Amino acid sequence: MDGQESVNIREMTIEDIDAVHLIETASFTKTSWTKEAFLRELGVNRFAHYFVMEKDSEIIGYCGLWMILDQSQITTIAIRDDQRGLGLGHTLLKYVKDYSAESTKTLSLEVNIDNEAAKSLYEKEGFSYGGIRKDYYGPGEDAHVMWVKLDE
Repeated sequence: MDGQESVNIREMTIEDIDAVHLIETASFTKTSWTKEAFLRELGVNRFAHYFVMEKDSEIIGYCGLWMILDQSQITTIAIRDDQRGLGLGHTLLKYVKDYSAESTKTLSLEVNIDNEAAKSLYEKEGFSYGGIRKDYYGPGEDAHVMWVKLDE
């Protein structure tokens, strides 16, 4: 079983924040977003586009995206721990790339330099290394910046 049989991706709503926040805090223990941050993104930030991935009507992943002029940036992305390794991250990332390609030319993100699984996923999706953001996740916690051109 590949884990993708009954997967649905849709726009995130305010009602989804509790489930998304549970995945966020489990995935990013040191730098997780607050519920209030998600609420601001959905209600105030006109550049924000957020999506949830559901399986059997249960939220198992999400992705946040900012689209400004001709550039998109993934702000946060995660799959629930018990659903990892099934190709769902690839499915969600491909969805976001396709969505971004409709109106922007590039897609970028930051990833912890020690997160080999995520970096491998992004590289498989065509992302290239673009530099380091020192202390991005806190003192001594650097991030790789990765980019992909969407018009290729």
